[in-house]
Amino acid sequence: MPSYLEFFAGGGMVRAGLGGRWKCQFANDFDPLKVRVYADNWGKREILEGDIHRLEAEDLGRRVDLAWASFPCQDLSAAGNGLGIGQAERANRTRSGTFWAFVDLMKLLKSNGRLPRIVVLENVVGLLTINGGEEFKAVIAALGRLGMRAGALVVDARHFVPQSRQRVFIVAVSKSAKVVDELVRDGPHPIWHPDPLVKAVEKLSTQCREQWMWLNLGTAPELKKTLNKVVTDRPAGVDWHEPTETRRLIGMMSDVHKQKLSLAKKSGKRIVGTLSLRMRPSNGRTVQRAEICFRGLAGCLRTPKGGGSRPRVIVVKGGDVRTRLLSPAEAASLMGLKPSYQLPEAYDYAFRVIGDGVAVPVVSFLRAKLLNPLLRSMKKRRVASGRKPRRAARASQPRNLRDGPELRV
Repeated sequence: MPSYLEFFAGGGMVRAGLGGRWKCQFANDFDPLKVRVYADNWGKREILEGDIHRLEAEDLGRRVDLAWASFPCQDLSAAGNGLGIGQAERANRTRSGTFWAFVDLMKLLKSNGRLPRIVVLENVVGLLTINGGEEFKAVIAALGRLGMRAGALVVDARHFVPQSRQRVFIVAVSKSAKVVDELVRDGPHPIWHPDPLVKAVEKLSTQCREQWMWLNLGTAPELKKTLNKVVTDRPAGVDWHEPTETRRLIGMMSDVHKQKLSLAKKSGKRIVGTLSLRMRPSNGRTVQRAEICFRGLAGCLRTPKGGGSRPRVIVVKGGDVRTRLLSPAEAASLMGLKPSYQLPEAYDYAFRVIGDGVAVPVVSFLRAKLLNPLLRSMKKRRVASGRKPRRAARASQPRNLRDGPELRV
């Protein structure tokens, strides 16, 4: 059974996507809320709360097949501050720069023959473009110094669930690993390797470009489930707005969006859309507008930062118009989580876990189309070479990282 380490684990959505045929050996997050949610859903055995900077190689156990790191995105996203990942020197690291702490751990594992066979990094697509692509270059170069060659894919969750959620996935293997022809392409694929990724690759060093892999995921699946199927008439955890609040929101719409609402009413069908609050210029000043979209997709779910950032839905059926917040259960469904997945009861806490997560079906797709075949090809080569795999000594029990002062990034 393949084994893995999960860093910046959150509520364990990567674990949900990898499924029961992959064994989690160790998971880590420094957020007590997320660690609690992880333990509620997967048990306490593998998850360790604490700062990644305080982890040591002995905490991680035997050599595994995969290390997955969804490192923080705050300094890489469009809504962030553009600080990037900083420098490898600890004093200059940002929140997103906890990537370097992950690299430090991989260096330690490599030094005693326990570097995972596959490394996956996941983050927002801003990683490709921020600071002119320098952050992406630094990440790929760091993997190269570990002796690994990389490829990357941009996957939008909208192929699997009715949520628009683009993320970049960097997949790295040893430079000496045999990657079967079926898993690589001669050039980029228009869906999995969009223009920002192609341009980012062009800016890599000559050595990194020579080692680059255009990974092959085949064709994209066709989404069959729309927002209409997710949003229910009897939600749990949220209430429908009073008519006065719905009228207030409609009054905040521009003529363009009022026209969209009018067309939805005339259809006579039950139509579910999203409703967002945006600051827009109007007559020389900035005003808050309510904007609606009826394309059957939710926008990218995020961690809550205030009332305006909370996801709202609008449901139209004939002349009846109702509005409310998206419920936690609906948000979980938009992430591909099962109904049995346990979330915190508090609304903002539930969205703090969901907004930082990875869409489960995307992980499952990568597992089936890429990770499983990669691992099979690498292990076949090892067997064919006639060499026995080297075993590492059993690790000691993990330390309690909550003992003593903790550096939080």
